[in-house]
Amino acid sequence: MSAPTAHWQLPPLPEAWRARVRALPPQPPSWLAALALQRLLLPRLDAEQRRALGGAVVELELQELGLRVRLRLQGERFVAAGGQEPARLRLSARTDALWRLLRGQDDADRLFFERALQMEGDTEYGLVLKNTLDALGPLLPM
Repeated sequence: MSAPTAHWQLPPLPEAWRARVRALPPQPPSWLAALALQRLLLPRLDAEQRRALGGAVVELELQELGLRVRLRLQGERFVAAGGQEPARLRLSARTDALWRLLRGQDDADRLFFERALQMEGDTEYGLVLKNTLDALGPLLPM
């Protein structure tokens, strides 16, 4: 990866607003995220990668907003996961860090050690996900 450059950072919502956003159902933003991954990620996954990642619920929270998406790779498509299903892996990231990761401007290890990306849950599954994304390269153009 190249040396980090200046980047934008979304100012966080006040905690009271983030709590309200966290209380909203995750399905609407999850549907949108599933559609995006259906187009950007799914065509690049081979059968072995789909098997390794399939079935597990992954939750991603954008730290500044408190916005959550919950997804699962189910068969040949990404779907929004219900709010009641336990997440196998929970990721929390600053919005700017996630953007840089998707564009290949930063790697997950660096963001993890900078605390811009946090993970909890099944760390082995998290490592499989990280290695898969690293092998595929950027999902978004620069």
